[in-house]
Amino acid sequence: MAEQYVSDAVKYVGVDDRKIDLFESQYQVPNGVSYNSYLILDQKIAIMDTVDRRATETWLANVERVLDGREPDYLIISHMEPDHAANIQNIAQKYPAMQLVGNGKTFQMLSQFFSLPLEGRTITVKEGDELSLGEHTLVFYMAPMVHWPEVMVEYEKKEQILFSADGFGKFGALDAEEDWAPEARRYYINIVGKYGAQVQALLKKASGLAISKICPLHGPILTENLGYYIEKYDIWSSYRPEEKGVLVAYASIHGNTKEAAEKMAELLKQAGVEKVKVTDLSRADLAEAIADAFYYDRMLLACATYDGGLFPVMEDFLLHLKSKNYQKRKVGLIENGSWAPFAAKKMKEYLEQMKDIELCNPIVTIKSVRKADTLETMKQLVSSLKD
Repeated sequence: MAEQYVSDAVKYVGVDDRKIDLFESQYQVPNGVSYNSYLILDQKIAIMDTVDRRATETWLANVERVLDGREPDYLIISHMEPDHAANIQNIAQKYPAMQLVGNGKTFQMLSQFFSLPLEGRTITVKEGDELSLGEHTLVFYMAPMVHWPEVMVEYEKKEQILFSADGFGKFGALDAEEDWAPEARRYYINIVGKYGAQVQALLKKASGLAISKICPLHGPILTENLGYYIEKYDIWSSYRPEEKGVLVAYASIHGNTKEAAEKMAELLKQAGVEKVKVTDLSRADLAEAIADAFYYDRMLLACATYDGGLFPVMEDFLLHLKSKNYQKRKVGLIENGSWAPFAAKKMKEYLEQMKDIELCNPIVTIKSVRKADTLETMKQLVSSLKD
């Protein structure tokens, strides 16, 4: 276990998972992931969430070690997703006197996942309710659709700790030596990104609290410069770009569309665009490409026509952008087709379903291989895209 210190009374009992290859069966996690769980020791004892079933034995041992012979009074259930809730039945059976604390939606979902008798064992909380543990008091705030409908967060008044559920989490085990922002961004955009309005609502609630520490369900405990992390969440959830620059994302079959995309990147840099990132959608981590699209304020898409439509990796990219609420960006298009270029038409169909997307003119059409006479059209697109 990558031990993390919270305080003398609040203990970390989570588990690092370095063996997982795909988080939620889709996101690459080369540095693993942490399943965070906490335990508050007071006159009454509260366990703050469980962990994924991949970590059951280690987590149960951690809890037993910290309890040191005592029995927990409450299990706080912030989120019913299995990477946090998989061990509810296990811990409830081990400590039959322990009560389960959640909201109305929590217990509706709990019966879907487990066959666990609940009569006399539940405490249902709503917005603003408090639970006293002695010196420590938990206040409950509902956070629906951040990113499931039953999600709630808890604020501990004495130590000013926000238990933020999936908020402020990141990919990567706790012992991973890496910057917080890149993997937190990739995590947020791909998992929570669709629900910006709901995150904004939660940030508004949090703004009225004096917070000294943030304890998420994934990633490190945040204890310093909290304004930095809150600002990042404000930017991400309001769909504002973090950097002036252009993501050049291409889908190329035989290399000719790739050549055109790389030429555009070169022209953009010559025109004074300092930040240009080129991404091959056939080989890039899709989740990282999605995060990069939100990071920059502009994007250039270059795609080969395939079976009368889009080369599949571009279609997948646009489908994910749409589902994550991509918006407020300027986008340029390059299409390639040997006999019937349709890629631009299909890309436009996706982009027109997104909010506040400015399509740059002209669209560059290549037939098979970029020729010298295409250069002027490309320069016109660069002029439109660089401003």
